[in-house]
Amino acid sequence: MVKLVFCLRRRSDISAEEFHRYWGQEHAALVTGYAEVLGIRRYVQLHTEPGPANAALAASRGAPEPYDGIAELWFDDAEALAASAATGEGMAAAIDLAHDEERFIDHSRSPLFVAAEQVIIG
Repeated sequence: MVKLVFCLRRRSDISAEEFHRYWGQEHAALVTGYAEVLGIRRYVQLHTEPGPANAALAASRGAPEPYDGIAELWFDDAEALAASAATGEGMAAAIDLAHDEERFIDHSRSPLFVAAEQVIIG
């Protein structure tokens, strides 16, 4: 399996609360609805926790601005990921998802990449 990993930063005009609400409810439902068309096997959202722990961790390492969250979309393999938008229906789904993301994600500050897990513990 491979993952499409999307490190998300919210748009500057959206509060953290609204970002997490919209992503966790509205956008998640949209992704779920397109999962079969796009060949998505698993979808995980990692929402950054507010509070002093993350600030302390960042300060201890001189870390850059944190992400608001990370999305993981799992596919059977790289070919399945590439083929996911190759059909008309898949392309329409990918376009719809990208347009929805523009409502709450700052794409210019939100990298994404394909990765393969290498489990070390567990």
